[in-house]
Amino acid sequence: MTLQDWCSSGWLLGHETSAEEIRGMLAVADRDLRDAASENLSDDWRFNIAYNAALQLAGAALAAAGFRVSRGGSHHHHTVHSLAHTIGADESTVRLLDRFRRKRNVAEYEAAGTVSEVEVAEMLGLADDLRDRVIGWLRSEHPRLLDA
Repeated sequence: MTLQDWCSSGWLLGHETSAEEIRGMLAVADRDLRDAASENLSDDWRFNIAYNAALQLAGAALAAAGFRVSRGGSHHHHTVHSLAHTIGADESTVRLLDRFRRKRNVAEYEAAGTVSEVEVAEMLGLADDLRDRVIGWLRSEHPRLLDA
């Protein structure tokens, strides 16, 4: 399926973004990456913050591609899976971020103390890598959105 197919299915809506919107989303991701690196927070919270950075980056790529996720359930799921269609993320990257999406739900809503230091490091590494990939993709495919 393509992103246009997702739009036809009601999962996405067309969206016209701006350099200002993309800069804002990247700024949120950068803030979250800095905050997630703080060892003064619990592993659960650091993981959640790093996950949010990755979600912002995926959302920025989706917006640059001309879409946004429609309101309702599965918002995070569709944002995560859109990375395969926007920046060309491989299946293992999408699968890992989707696993972390589910882990984040448990840590956020169901039980404290479920995230390990190793998982925090993995999530931070994934978010850092996504930042580099999304910015590289934006420079290549949508340079006007990075103009100051």
